[in-house]
Amino acid sequence: LRTAEMIKYASNAFLATKISFINEIAAICEKLGADVQEVAVGMGYDKRIGPHFLNAGLGYGGSCFPKDVKALEHMALVHGSHPSLLRAVMDINRDARRWAVFTLRELMNGRLDQRRIGIMGLAFKPNTDDIRESPALEIARMLQSEGALVSGYDPVAMTGAGRENPHLHLAEDPYELAENMDALVICTEWNEFKQLDLGRIKTSMAKPIIVDGRNIYEPEQMARLGFIYRGVGRGAETENGV
Repeated sequence: LRTAEMIKYASNAFLATKISFINEIAAICEKLGADVQEVAVGMGYDKRIGPHFLNAGLGYGGSCFPKDVKALEHMALVHGSHPSLLRAVMDINRDARRWAVFTLRELMNGRLDQRRIGIMGLAFKPNTDDIRESPALEIARMLQSEGALVSGYDPVAMTGAGRENPHLHLAEDPYELAENMDALVICTEWNEFKQLDLGRIKTSMAKPIIVDGRNIYEPEQMARLGFIYRGVGRGAETENGV
């Protein structure tokens, strides 16, 4: 029984480690001018690694990975082991959320107070209404703590998100969310968001800032459209075509 328990914990912790690893690589890519998307594809060609769980972004959430990594860390500590890797996995996962807030602050001259920010996607991953350990809701709380006026939209997770964060204004659709916003943050890679009329989105925003926490858009396309765009580990900032 103990071995079976360890298989479950170790499997989920390993997948969480892959996510944190690619996010660490993304942070290095940003400094070096490399593109983490291309790095991940290249890594995935190696059969020893494989392409799965190498999507840089805002980190893992949900009911399994956070709980199992923490449980494994706790078991290690109780029995006198030093789970340095597991701690690093959790630290990097927290940093992935903070990246979105730091990036917004940088793009807004260091001040988030009274800035209107829209969160696109509230579930922890697409095709579910599960908001447990959702990066989007954690980012919303961090932004609100700095005085930002935060709104959100999700195709299916708005009821739960509204209960979890009563101060989060909920929009009817992505276009309503974008109206008069100073910035949008992509937090969940719903297919709906990949098919938006981005020209309409840009026109309705107060400032055309998009922080893409799931790398669903291409920097070159966003530059052509005139967005101030930041993806995760995409190598360079994109501001109005520059």
